[in-house]
Amino acid sequence: MFYLGTHEPAWLKRLEIPLFISRVRLARRKSFPQALGKWALDSGGFTQLHKHGGWDLSVADYVGEVRRYADEIGNLDWVAPQDWMCEPTAREMTGLSVAKHQQLTVENFLELRDALGMLVIPVLQGWDFDDYGRCADLFYEYGVCLEEEPVIGLGSVCRRDSDRQITQIIEALYPLNLHAFGVKGKAYVANTHLLTSADSMAWSYQARRNPPLPECTHRSCNNCAKFALAWRQRLLDRTNQMRLL
Repeated sequence: MFYLGTHEPAWLKRLEIPLFISRVRLARRKSFPQALGKWALDSGGFTQLHKHGGWDLSVADYVGEVRRYADEIGNLDWVAPQDWMCEPTAREMTGLSVAKHQQLTVENFLELRDALGMLVIPVLQGWDFDDYGRCADLFYEYGVCLEEEPVIGLGSVCRRDSDRQITQIIEALYPLNLHAFGVKGKAYVANTHLLTSADSMAWSYQARRNPPLPECTHRSCNNCAKFALAWRQRLLDRTNQMRLL
């Protein structure tokens, strides 16, 4: 499953393909579109940690938001917890260690699982290679059997420069049902056979660096569904070609 990342919630009522949308965008709205297709919710952790140095949204408030999205938008596959990513820039803002970020991620997941059930997924966080194994061990210590989870988020990979490093982490965690958050197209194609799902909105960055499509009148296609769908199709074609090799 590939979820096309977008910061345009209105696409939910226009496109039937799987979409990945941040609560940062949804939280600004008073009403919501009804989803034609499946979608998943990004909790907006990157923005929270980099803007506030932590979460200023309570668990209870997040649960309330998620329930409203599930009821009013519909077709919600799963939601990310209020996780604590482990990129150095995030840790600079919080002043906390990787181990503390992992502990906070696991503890938040447990609270949300009690309130939302299987709608919320566990997320493995880390930065160095061995961090992810330690985070998995922490879930096991709290009684979470990762092998029984249909989707497990793999965090802190989207801003890595090394595709090989991403592959090594994914290979080490296989056969867990991993969802790679924000993985770049090249890394997704290389690891599609090891992943349950992934999301990306790398199309928007690519659109900003290129002229608009010939049929488009806007100055940039960074918010353009036509560009996004064409980019998605090229990515899926590449993954299908890899499967045939």
